[in-house]
Order: sequence, then structure tokens, then C-alpha cells
Amino acid sequence: MARAAYSPNSQIRARVWTFSDSELVGAEFFERQIKNAVAARKALIPDNENPSSALRLIHAESDGLPGLIVDRYADVLVLQSLSAGMEFWKETVADLLLEITGLQTIYERSDADVRSLEGLLPIVSCLRGSLAATRILIQENDLKFNVDLETGHKTGFYLDQRLNRRSVRDLANGRTVLDCFCYTGGFALNAMAGGAESVLAVDASAEALALCNENALLNHLPADRLTTLQGDAFQLLRKFRDENRSFDMIILDPPKFAPTAALAAKAARGYKDINLLAFKLLRPAGLLVTFSCSGGIDAALFQKIVASAALDAGVEAQIVGQLSQAPDHPVALNFPEGTYLKGLICRKG
Repeated sequence: MARAAYSPNSQIRARVWTFSDSELVGAEFFERQIKNAVAARKALIPDNENPSSALRLIHAESDGLPGLIVDRYADVLVLQSLSAGMEFWKETVADLLLEITGLQTIYERSDADVRSLEGLLPIVSCLRGSLAATRILIQENDLKFNVDLETGHKTGFYLDQRLNRRSVRDLANGRTVLDCFCYTGGFALNAMAGGAESVLAVDASAEALALCNENALLNHLPADRLTTLQGDAFQLLRKFRDENRSFDMIILDPPKFAPTAALAAKAARGYKDINLLAFKLLRPAGLLVTFSCSGGIDAALFQKIVASAALDAGVEAQIVGQLSQAPDHPVALNFPEGTYLKGLICRKG
């Protein structure tokens, strides 16, 4: 039926490399797959959209390479090996990546929780070349961001939200904005660059907020229009409600609540809670930009959750935009689970 990598410890025992019974899996196979993935990015993402080359080069199953994530940050590749099969071929893949891209440095961030399900230990270190520092400067649109490759979320930055941050920027002019789960300021800074009257950026991590403020200074954005606040977003949303605060735009980009379908019911309660509170805090004609990156919550269920939140909040709202991951995070038709990022722009009546 296929050629696959066998994983003795995982519940997913086989991950398919190829459905061709005549195709051998070796260096030539990986060279072709990597070249195809890199060429696809060049064709789909114009240089003027991504002048720093901060993008995803390889997106696991969707590029025919299950267990492999490769992101490019300027002149550094960041690699995640997430399956036993990819771990077996990692050294071969690393050599091919340098040969095909012409770069010299690969930083490994194989520290995702899923590695433990494969019987693999976490690895965070330079795989090829060397780095004087693990913080690197990228540019997205015309904004600069410092990215921490060693301790940042995922591989350092949420590259999948690139186009969605631009959408927020286009809608932010003159609005008071609340950005929950703001991380290092991707949405917050785009809202400011789009002319937001003020931005309140909330995150549980003091380190992320410090980098958010640093990124705002880096881009010469008015300091008096940005306020950062450390705390639990659920608690702060309730506090703002009790204080009768209101905003013209609220952004909800929470972490993954449901990595699997088994956790969907519990996650649905969390998503409904924050969206209900957000609807109550929105002024009339305000915009809610809300996301789920949980694989266990599909787009139809997420829309139902947001609709239920609006109903319980006693508001009428319209969907005026539907958002997903950027095209450097493609979805193979034979792997619909790759559609993990769902987003809605809702306008409060």
C-alpha cells in the first residue's frame, strides 16, 4: 500500500512517506521533497510580501514529510523533528537543507510535547553551523520583530498568522484595541501601525511582554499608545467586564486548548467563555478577531462556539471575515487535519 516510517512507541505506528510501491525512501527521496517544498514557497509568496524570508519552508505531512517542520528566520533555519521516522533521517535532511537553501546554520527546536509520544527526548541546540546569539531580527511587512529561537513559542514566532496580522492592521485605524494572548506583539504592533488609537496587550508571560515593548520601540511606534499587562486573560476579561470597560476591537489568539478531538468538549467551554466575555466588552460596531489553533476543533464547531457565545452575551453579530493559516502552511488534500488554524472576524451589531 505504501512505504512508511515505523514508530514502536507511538499510537500512530506508521507515517507514510510515499504511496508508490516503486519509490525508495532515501537521500534522493528527501532531496526531491525538500526542493519541491522550497520551490512552492518561492512561487506562492512574493518577495515583496516577505522581504526577510521569515516563513515556513516545510510543513510536515502537507509537504510529504511527516514529522518535519522547518522555518526560515532570515539566514537561519529552525528545524523540528517530531517523529521517530524523521529522527532517523534527520542528519540526512539537515545536510540537504543546507545544500538546497545555501544557508549555513540550522537551529533545532525539537522540544514539542509530541516527541514524548514518539519515545524521543527533547533537543534544543545548533544542529548545523553556529549562532552567536539565539535572538534574531526579522521583518514582516514593514515591521521588525526580535525573535528568540531558543525559548520562543513554537520555533520562535507565529509565522502562520502573517496575513491575519495584516488584516488586523487594515481594520485598526482609530480603534481602541485589546489584544489577548499577545505574545511578543505581532497583532498589537500591526494594530498600532494601522493607526489604532490605543492598544492594551495582555499576556501571562512577563518575558513575552518585555519583548513586545522592545519590538514597539524597535519600530518607533508611539509608546503612549501601547500598554502591556501581565495576567491571565480569562481573569482579566472578567475584571474588565466588572469595571464596565469597552473596546472597539478585541483580538483573541489563545494557545491550543484541544490538541486532540478527545479534549474538544473541554476546549469548547474555554473558547466559549473568552468569546462571550469579549462580545460583552465590545462597543457597538466593534470587531472581534478570534482564533482557534486546536486540531480537535474544526471550523464548523468553532463557528458554532462563537455563535453560542454571542447568543449568551445577548448580542447580535455578523461574520465579516474568515481567516486561516498563511500559504506557507499549506494543507494537503489527503491530510485535512493540516487545517489547524481557524479565525473569524465578527462585527457586533
